[in-house]
Amino acid sequence: MAALTTTFFIFTVLSMFPLTEQGSSLNQKLRVKPGETVTLHCYDLSCAAVTKIKWTRSDLKSEDKYVFFHRDNRSYEDYQLPSYHGRVKLIDQQKMDGVASVILTNVNINDTGTYKCVTSNERKKSFTHFTYLTVTDSVSQHAADVELYEGEEFVLLPCEFPTFRIDEPTVVWSRYDLNPSTVHQRQQEGDDRKDQNQLYSSRTSMKTFALETGDLSLNLTNLRLSDSGTYTCTVRSSRWGEDRVTDVRLQVKEPFPSWAKVLLVLLVVGPLIGGLVVCFRPYFKPVYRVEVDSGVKSVQLPFKTFYLRQVVRVEWSDDMNRKVHVYQNSSDQPEEQDEYYRGRTEKKRNLKPGDFSLTLKYPTDRDRHTYTCTAYNKKGNILMMKQVKLWVEVYRVEEVDSEVESVQLPFKTTSDLPEDVSVEWRDGDNRKVHVYQNGSDQLEEQDEYYRGRTEMKRNLKPVDFSLTLKYPTDGDRNTYTCTVYNKERNILIMKEVILQVKVCQVEVKEGEDSVELPFMTVGDLPEDTEVKWLHFESLKMVHVYKKGSDRPDGQNEDYRDQTEMKRNLKPVDVSLMLNSPKLTDTGRYICEVYSKKENIRRRKTVQLKVKVSSAEQIEIEDETVDMRIRSSSSNETPLMADQSL
Repeated sequence: MAALTTTFFIFTVLSMFPLTEQGSSLNQKLRVKPGETVTLHCYDLSCAAVTKIKWTRSDLKSEDKYVFFHRDNRSYEDYQLPSYHGRVKLIDQQKMDGVASVILTNVNINDTGTYKCVTSNERKKSFTHFTYLTVTDSVSQHAADVELYEGEEFVLLPCEFPTFRIDEPTVVWSRYDLNPSTVHQRQQEGDDRKDQNQLYSSRTSMKTFALETGDLSLNLTNLRLSDSGTYTCTVRSSRWGEDRVTDVRLQVKEPFPSWAKVLLVLLVVGPLIGGLVVCFRPYFKPVYRVEVDSGVKSVQLPFKTFYLRQVVRVEWSDDMNRKVHVYQNSSDQPEEQDEYYRGRTEKKRNLKPGDFSLTLKYPTDRDRHTYTCTAYNKKGNILMMKQVKLWVEVYRVEEVDSEVESVQLPFKTTSDLPEDVSVEWRDGDNRKVHVYQNGSDQLEEQDEYYRGRTEMKRNLKPVDFSLTLKYPTDGDRNTYTCTVYNKERNILIMKEVILQVKVCQVEVKEGEDSVELPFMTVGDLPEDTEVKWLHFESLKMVHVYKKGSDRPDGQNEDYRDQTEMKRNLKPVDVSLMLNSPKLTDTGRYICEVYSKKENIRRRKTVQLKVKVSSAEQIEIEDETVDMRIRSSSSNETPLMADQSL
C-alpha cells in the first residue's frame, strides 16, 4: 500500500497541477494514417485512486458498449465494442493511479470520431477529456486549416498539450516536406535553434511559459508563399516517449491572384475594370487586426463594406470552425451559435448600409482567434467574406519569489458598478479562489486549496477588486480570472491576470550541520493532513508525515535519520530540516500537503544546491596542481632530459 501511495505521489508531482474536476480538461486533436498506432490521452490527477475508466465514441450510440472499460484494476472486453477487441490497452498497466491514457493499434478509417474519456475515483469525483481523431490516407485532410495572405504580419498555429504534467518535455514543430524538417524547438532551457530550417530563421516563437501552461501554439511572422505546408506539433519526453499532438495545414495565398491580374490586363474597358476591382476587393485587404486588454467590457470586430441588397444571412465563425454569431431572416439564430459564445455577442442589424460588425463581450485570451464574417444570398452563395484577427493582452504580474508573504492580483476599472454586485475569482482549473456576494466573503464556496490565503478589496468608487494571495508557491502559477456579476447573474466585467512564482532557491556548503527547506503557508489544516517530501531527480521519498507522526516506513533508506520536519498545522509550517547535506543531495525537492477528508492540496518546490566546502575546494585544487606537476615530470622528452644535464 505504501508503494502504491508513493507511486501516486510521484506521478502527481510530475503532473505539477490538478485538472479541472467534473469538466472537460483536455481537447486533443490527432490525425493519423490507417495502420498506425495512436495514444489517446486521459488523466485523473486528484489525490485519490482511479476506480473506473470509460472510453466511448460519442457518434456511436450503442448502449452499454465502450471503446474501453476498466474497473478495479481490470479491463472488461465483454463491455467493449466488437470493432475494438484486441486493439485497445492502457498506456501503462503498472501506473493506474492518475493515468487513463490508452493505446489504439492498427487504426482504420472507421476509427475516425470523437472519443470521450471519463475517469472516476474513490472520492466520487470525475474528470473528462475529449480526443478528436481523424484517420485518413489523404494529405489534404488535417486537424486544422489556416489560410492567410502573403505579407501578413503573423499567424498563430494552434497546439495544446499538458506538458506541465511531463518530466523534461521537448516540443518540436516540423514540416516533413523540408530538410531539415525542424521549424521550431522548445525545451525547458528555452528555444533550441541549432537544427532549425533556415527558411524560418528569426521568424518563429512560442509563448514564454508555453511548457508551463500547455499552450504550445507557434507564432510565425512575415508570411511567405513558401510557408504553405503541413506543420506537425510533437511532444517528446525521455520518460513518456513521443506524441504527435496535431497537424496544421497552412496555406499562404498571393495578395492578388495572378489569374486575376491577367484578366485585368486583358480588359481595357474602364467601367468593367472598375467593377472587377470591386469584385476582387477582398484580395487587396489584409486581415484586419484588433488589439484589446483583458478586462474591457467588449470589443468590436469591424466589417463595413458597400451596400449589399441581396444579403439574407450573415455568419461569423472563428478559426476553430465554431459559429460565433448567425443572423438570418431579420433575426439572430442562437440555436446555431456555439455555446462558448452564447450570450456574449451582438451584431448590428442594419444590413442596408452593409455594416456587419460584431460586438464580443468580456474578451479573454481564450478569444485570441481569427474571425471570419461571411455574407450569403438567398441561394446560399457567398457574396462577401472578411477576416478579423483579435488579440487580447493579459496582464502579467511581475514574477515573485516563493518566499514573499503575499502577492496582489490587480483588478481596477473606471466603470460604474451597482452596489449589489457579486465577485468571483477563479483559477485556470476553474477552482473558486475567492467569492464575494451580498456584502461579504463567501468562504464556504471557496476551494480548500485557497482557504485562508486570500483577501479581496471591496472598493466600488473607484472600483478595486484586487486580490491578495498569501504565501504563494510555484504551485500557484496560473491564469486567474475575476468576474463581476449583477444580481441577475449577468456578467458586468471580466479580467484575467497571469501569475508567475519563482522556485525557492536554497544554497548550503557540504559539511554544514543542516539546511532548512522552507514551506510555510496560512490556514488551518485538519488532523488527517499528510505531508510528503520527494527528491525530484532520483524520485526518492525523503520524508513522510501521516496521521500525526513521521512514517519512516515510507521513507527511502538513503534519508533515514537524516531528516526532521516541523509539524505546525496551525499556522502551517512543514519545513524540512536536512541534516549533514552532501553533494548528492543537490536537486529539486517537492513537498505536497493534502487531506483526504477535506481534499486540501498544497505544493511547493525547493531547489537545493550543495556546494563544495572551502577546505575541500583547496584540497581539490592542491591535488590538481600536484597531478599536473607529476604529469609534467613524467612527460619530459629525451631532448629536455639532455638539456637538463
